[in-house]
Amino acid sequence: MSRIQKVLQALSAQGKKALIPYITGGDPRPEWTVELMHTLVEAGADIVELGVPFSDPMADGPVIQLACERALAHNTSLDDIFSMVKKFRETDQVTPVVLMGYLNPLEIKGYENFAVQAAEAGVDGALIVDLPPEEASSLVPFLKQNNLDAVFLIAPTTTDERIKFICDQSSGYVYYVSVKGVTGSATLDVDDVAKKVSQIKAHNQIPVGVGFGISDAESAAKVSQVADGVIVGSVIVNLIAKHQADSEVMNKEIKALVASMRQAMNV
Repeated sequence: MSRIQKVLQALSAQGKKALIPYITGGDPRPEWTVELMHTLVEAGADIVELGVPFSDPMADGPVIQLACERALAHNTSLDDIFSMVKKFRETDQVTPVVLMGYLNPLEIKGYENFAVQAAEAGVDGALIVDLPPEEASSLVPFLKQNNLDAVFLIAPTTTDERIKFICDQSSGYVYYVSVKGVTGSATLDVDDVAKKVSQIKAHNQIPVGVGFGISDAESAAKVSQVADGVIVGSVIVNLIAKHQADSEVMNKEIKALVASMRQAMNV
């Protein structure tokens, strides 16, 4: 059983839902990322999604696109991301880390090398946005061999037939994109989310994390009522952008935001 599966099972047994914040590795400076990861955990994060910066993050809105640009301005590479996770693991052996990114860096690295190096660094799963499960057969076996979960996306427009296929190919959790569009682009309709999560659960009991459109404690609490995990990205990355010159204020603001979400989800 993977670290992700253990955490999600433990939360389920306690009647709790997972809080899964996202940050882009290397944003605003590579040397600040590990501290930010620990800040997220201290505030109540159960799983950390760490973005691999990429020059053309097509699923992301302006907020995360700019985060990638800030990280790439420091030449943050996939190897740097592995080093960050390794450093994080020196003091945190419990919190799962999922790498979220795009296919090109993996193509350059090689799928087997990626999986081996990710596992050695302490990574627990991968979500490759532009790799649909129908085309992932060359990567997923290497992930499985290294006890890494493969997380795939489900959209509001995904059909029943394809939901079943995606769930069968996924492990750890599936990521339900709750709005049509890019990250940070719209507010979500919780009733619609509830219907889609039920539709997904009708095919497979794999945990469902919901992302896109969650921006505050209230929306996090509402989504936690209908999903297994709450995934939060753009609002955190906005705070990083706002306080990119002051790591102390940045960590303080992010910790307060994530803690407010965790508290609201626990009620």
